[in-house]
Amino acid sequence: MVQQPSPLRVEHLTKIFQPSKKWFSLKPSTPAFVAVNNISFQLQPSEILGFLGPNGAGKTTTIQLLLSVMTPSRGSIYYFGNELQKNRSSALRHVSFASTYVKLPGKLTIYENLALAGQLYGITRSTISTRVKEFLQFFDMWHMRDRFCSTLSAGQTTRVMLIKAFLTEPKVVLLDEPTAALDPNIAYEIRSFILQQKKDRGISVLLTSHNMDEVAQVCDRVLVLKEGTIIADDTPKKLAASVSGAHISFIITDGLKRTVEYLQKRSALYHIKDRRLEITIDDEKIPQLLTDLMHMGVVYSHIAIERPTLEDYFWHIAE
Repeated sequence: MVQQPSPLRVEHLTKIFQPSKKWFSLKPSTPAFVAVNNISFQLQPSEILGFLGPNGAGKTTTIQLLLSVMTPSRGSIYYFGNELQKNRSSALRHVSFASTYVKLPGKLTIYENLALAGQLYGITRSTISTRVKEFLQFFDMWHMRDRFCSTLSAGQTTRVMLIKAFLTEPKVVLLDEPTAALDPNIAYEIRSFILQQKKDRGISVLLTSHNMDEVAQVCDRVLVLKEGTIIADDTPKKLAASVSGAHISFIITDGLKRTVEYLQKRSALYHIKDRRLEITIDDEKIPQLLTDLMHMGVVYSHIAIERPTLEDYFWHIAE
């Protein structure tokens, strides 16, 4: 069986911004700025890959390079085995993009904007009509199809932008902050839509976001950028766990001494105040700990478990 090429493969991608040259200046020359520094990664079929990092880490620059809006200083980008710089039209044929920060032509209606996008990709009018209705109904916006885009709210505009990105049945979708500054209920709708498209159509998605809960909920894997370099590549759960263990708090009513002896034998981290016991432990060891305490006859009246989050990891790398 012949292995299909990765939907997106990036090799040693680098973008350096050179300072503008002036024929005369009393100021010392500004050094070149490396926005993206020799990064390599692959996007797998039907994968949602998160692109995480502080402001200025190189996320948006990378997206622009992947869309061929910018030219790399070094490195290569491949879509389905085709190098972007040598085969731009064919490479981008099945790639689309959406961002909260991009506006729609305000003098066109929602339907006209979407129909135009479909026609540019060579989709038949009947197919466009079917898909536009399906997607607008998903967001309960079919009745708004003749509204001019200049009259839409931020949330409505974002939903139309997202529909536009998925309308052409792309194989790869690049999403730059798709839910930035949106109300929680609208952001939830958009996440549900993205997950549904992945499930139904096997679309691969590269997503940048500052919403850590969003990344944890929708992304299969996360790349972490810092100062233009990939510093981590793992699942959201494993990245969160790399910062610290889970924290468990008990109020022990019977068996405190037995519990402390148990923890000391295992060199576990714990803290006691009165009968409140706090333990730091790896997340995957929690079930065994609770089972052991039950078998030891330990009785507690209260338990609280606080697991490390992706936001904990983000603050850790941002320091």
